[in-house]
Amino acid sequence: MKKGGILNPKVNQLITETGHTDTIVVTDAGLPIPENVTHRIDLALKEGVPSFLETLDSVLLELEVEKVIMAEEIKSASPEMYEEIIKRFKDLPIEYVPHVEFKQQTKNARGLIRTGEFTSFANIILVAGVVY
Repeated sequence: MKKGGILNPKVNQLITETGHTDTIVVTDAGLPIPENVTHRIDLALKEGVPSFLETLDSVLLELEVEKVIMAEEIKSASPEMYEEIIKRFKDLPIEYVPHVEFKQQTKNARGLIRTGEFTSFANIILVAGVVY
């Protein structure tokens, strides 16, 4: 964890409890949320609220990230969103997996944060790093 700025107590708790190599998933409104995940945080209010990028940016202000994982399908299905996402990770490794595999990997996440995003494949797995 970097610093305090997120007001949502469940999101704060998730970030605080996330250790090195743990994963957090920020999702669009459609990604299934596995029942076994410790922290299932649904922020979706209506279409686009909160947005995926707004939520991702807030999490990135608090969480040290060493790697990200995305579904390879985002490149062709949602190229504008894809470009916006990768701008945030210029110096980090990005791993691409088929969407089916991506959904399987979410089952091992410490937590998922669901947004109101309606853009296809706007989902990301953040692999936590360390601040020192």
